[in-house]
Amino acid sequence: MASHSHIGTISVRIDDFTPCLKSTSTGELVDTEVIRIRRKSFLSSYNIRNGWYTNWASLVENAEIYALVVKGTVDIQGLVALQRDSDAKAVYIQWMCSAPWNNKEKTETPRFEGVGGHLFAISGSISVEAGFDGYVFGFASNQEILAHYIEKLGAIHIGILHPYQFAIEAEGMKKILETYTFEQTDEEV
Repeated sequence: MASHSHIGTISVRIDDFTPCLKSTSTGELVDTEVIRIRRKSFLSSYNIRNGWYTNWASLVENAEIYALVVKGTVDIQGLVALQRDSDAKAVYIQWMCSAPWNNKEKTETPRFEGVGGHLFAISGSISVEAGFDGYVFGFASNQEILAHYIEKLGAIHIGILHPYQFAIEAEGMKKILETYTFEQTDEEV
């Protein structure tokens, strides 16, 4: 099995099932794009001190980092760190988080809804691209979040490498990918 260094737990909540991000102030739907981030220097300001749960620059060496942005901008609304695990034939979601201004644990009035679901859809898209049929796995931060993923995303509890390890299989991911839309760009930072 591939090494799962920098094990992180996921606590992103799935709020509104919307194909685009939804502005909480206007209700307007906003188109999104996905950008791959390779530069540590770019990620250095995305860290624990300013609400991003981990130091994202430290993840670049072991994971592929993708940013969910408002289309036509580099206005990052969420980040996900992924590892392609050919032994498991799945993508390991190493870290995932909404921007602090979209995170209900950090603000009473998030800017956008739909970030969490989009981040899972990005993970599934990379899994399909890797030939893994959309299979992903990760570690929920606690029992409540695990139950949330089972209910909202059709995740299954595995609990082998971590008590709250979950997976989303091909059929469940197909539904997620049909719901969330984003433009996968070749743009990299």
